[in-house]
Amino acid sequence: MLLIGVAGTELTAQERDWLQHDAVAGVVLFKRNFASREQVVELTSAIRAATARPLLLAVDQEGGRVQRFREGYTELPPLDGLGRLYASDPGGALALAEQHAWLMASEVRASGLDLSFAPVVDVGHGNLAIGNRAFGEDPQTVAALTAAYVRGMHSVGMAATLKHFPGHGTVREDTHVDTAIDPRSLQEMESLDLVPFRAGIAAGADAVMMAHVIYPQVAPEPAGYSSRWINQILRQDMGFRGVVFSDDIGMAASFAAGGVKARVDAHLDAGCDVVLVCHPELVEESLQAVAGRSLNTAALLGLITRGAMAWGGLLADSRHGDTRNRLLENLGRTV
Repeated sequence: MLLIGVAGTELTAQERDWLQHDAVAGVVLFKRNFASREQVVELTSAIRAATARPLLLAVDQEGGRVQRFREGYTELPPLDGLGRLYASDPGGALALAEQHAWLMASEVRASGLDLSFAPVVDVGHGNLAIGNRAFGEDPQTVAALTAAYVRGMHSVGMAATLKHFPGHGTVREDTHVDTAIDPRSLQEMESLDLVPFRAGIAAGADAVMMAHVIYPQVAPEPAGYSSRWINQILRQDMGFRGVVFSDDIGMAASFAAGGVKARVDAHLDAGCDVVLVCHPELVEESLQAVAGRSLNTAALLGLITRGAMAWGGLLADSRHGDTRNRLLENLGRTV
């Protein structure tokens, strides 16, 4: 299955055609798709109306510097503030983590989307792409806050996606623009990076997004298209039974697999349920790549939500304003 990107704030005729394709599981939205809160609601409605099949609508609305929708939405603090608070007030930090998740998920669902790809559970050790998106550097702290964040998302009826498996935070390179190689052994990662993922899985996380990082002591290819990482370690050894997403195949670190078809095939063959094709210019070739493949079309049904509170009801709910004020008072607005 493919989760695709679209170009602008309204659907084009070609994009409507794409949505008719059985291999298209849904759409992931970005800043380029946002003009206003009202426009996003109209766009999500148009996407759903384009086909009779249920589609998954997703976004990265983590807070901090990765927040695609801004004007009209809470300026969500980055997750590292929760980690700093945990050092002095664990109970308070866990409560705020749940509230952060509740607020984020409530606003996303009120906009007509099913899913925000959250939380980031990478252990933060200076990666250029992760930075303050991580809860912190201590794996036990990250694990505790991960479980709390999953609970908060579930309280709104939103599935939780742990990213970026098996841990993107220690390598320096940003996989959007560079190849990233992590030389550590699996044993070293077990005591650090995998700790929060195990906690998130135990808390009932519904999905995992893979990292485009190569861990040569474990497997020769990037984790996103490594059968060892997906099928043996994540599914067999760690017991994960949910949906596995690739990261975007338009990112530079995925190019090692080859062209678009090779990238799509490599991820699906390794065990990914859904391949992210975030760049519209890659969609047509990706659709050709999956022709004739047997796809797991039911994989995403459990992630698709219905019956969310609309914006009017959410803004009238005192929890919305109270939670927003509590987060900003305790964590600030630093991006």
